[in-house]
Amino acid sequence: FSYDESKCLINALAPSARWLPAYEEENHMTKFILRWAINAIALYLAILILPGRIDLTSGLVSILWLALIFGLVNALFRPLINLLTCPLIILTLGLFTLVINTFMLWLTSVIGQYFDLGLIIHEPVFWNAFLGGLVISVVSFIMTLILKDELKGKK
Repeated sequence: FSYDESKCLINALAPSARWLPAYEEENHMTKFILRWAINAIALYLAILILPGRIDLTSGLVSILWLALIFGLVNALFRPLINLLTCPLIILTLGLFTLVINTFMLWLTSVIGQYFDLGLIIHEPVFWNAFLGGLVISVVSFIMTLILKDELKGKK
């Protein structure tokens, strides 16, 4: 089969199958790497801004792994948590998302400690994770504004 024939065959068998040109696949990878870099920088700045509250006991390479874990935690759990807490988010005019960010950072820390990556949130855990989540949210927001064209795929 040629490329066009196989494309027609797949579309006939599975009309929901989507063929992405190579530039679109590269665009998705670029978005993923940019989002990963934003998470890594945000985590690093949270550790720098909040010494004694949030510490990194392993090397700087672990920040890249923690950023990957943070992105996966956000991708997998945040939609479900947002759905379940939707009334609270509406009632607090969106401020409850800061509590969700706190939980996401704490969960990232727990998973990171399981893999010996060394992100430690000191006592009181809730308030330190809350401050860390706030720093990460602000840094992510600012960096997303700066890189909005790259994240949308425009050049």
